Amino acid sequence: MEPLVLIIIVAALVVFLIVSSVRVVPQARRYNVERFGRYRTTLQPGLNFIVPMADRVNTRLDIREQVFSSEPQPVITEDNLVVNIDTVLYYQITEPRAAAYEVANYLQAIEQLTVTTLRNVIGSMDLERTLTSREEINTQLRSVLDEATGKWGIRVNRVEIKAIDPPATIKEAMEKQMRAERNKRAIILHAEGERQSKILTAEGTRQQEILVAQGDQQAAILRADGEAMAVERVFDAVHRNHADPEVLAYKYLQTLPHLASGDHNTFWVIPGEFTQVVRAVTDAFGDHSRMGTDDGRGVDATDGDGHAGLASGGPLFRDAAAAADEVAEQAAAAVSEAKAEAATAQKRP
Repeated sequence: MEPLVLIIIVAALVVFLIVSSVRVVPQARRYNVERFGRYRTTLQPGLNFIVPMADRVNTRLDIREQVFSSEPQPVITEDNLVVNIDTVLYYQITEPRAAAYEVANYLQAIEQLTVTTLRNVIGSMDLERTLTSREEINTQLRSVLDEATGKWGIRVNRVEIKAIDPPATIKEAMEKQMRAERNKRAIILHAEGERQSKILTAEGTRQQEILVAQGDQQAAILRADGEAMAVERVFDAVHRNHADPEVLAYKYLQTLPHLASGDHNTFWVIPGEFTQVVRAVTDAFGDHSRMGTDDGRGVDATDGDGHAGLASGGPLFRDAAAAADEVAEQAAAAVSEAKAEAATAQKRP
């Protein structure tokens, strides 16, 4: 019975020693091993063996890239304004032994180093530059932190400014300034739009007036050419048909009533040669009356030069006189009608 118990105890002890000597390290992990309190080695991922009772795992470290977000820290700018800035760090452990034995708490050390470096950098900038120079601040922070954390076995890959919060009064002033800038740009754009619109309208009006003037010019030229051709044809017709002065005088009398036609004719001038025209028509009718005779009274008479004439008391002379009076009455009626139309047109509003 006693040998069996001893065998069981020995077997259990062997199993315990075997289990205690085996260490399985996951991927992207590092284990620092101490032997009797002194650093001996760093276990790599996979199956590892240690000496039971003599070796022990002191620290377990993750060598993947990690993110550290600090709390907002008050920082004073060059123009004596207090702003709260919080940062985000991306770091990675490169030396597990240094990270475990060179610094007691590397996260706290990184945070305090970030705060002090941030205050040094922001203290040399005013508020406006601080708000617009994030890339510059990130670069300076990364340079300082990477240099300081290198001996701790840590590499700072990236530093980002997550937020910069100025005081409430500064925020209000900035909002007013931005609102004023937006209003200013809106007014400028509106003025530019109106200016461009007026320019385009003026250009359009100018082009329209030019085109209208050119059209009127062409129309006037065409009308003048048409009138010139009409006058030329009339002139050719008169000379080709040998029109006598009596016909021309009669056409002149027909034209007189049209001088006062139209709504805008308010003044009409009687030509000075009007009596000559009447005399010409009278002579014309007199010449036509000479073609007949009446019972020996008022016969044609000849003067000393042999030209035919009218007896002063004959019927032919009376017919010519009646014809002349009729033409004169018609001309007078036409003149009266033209004056009446002119007076009526003048009274119109």
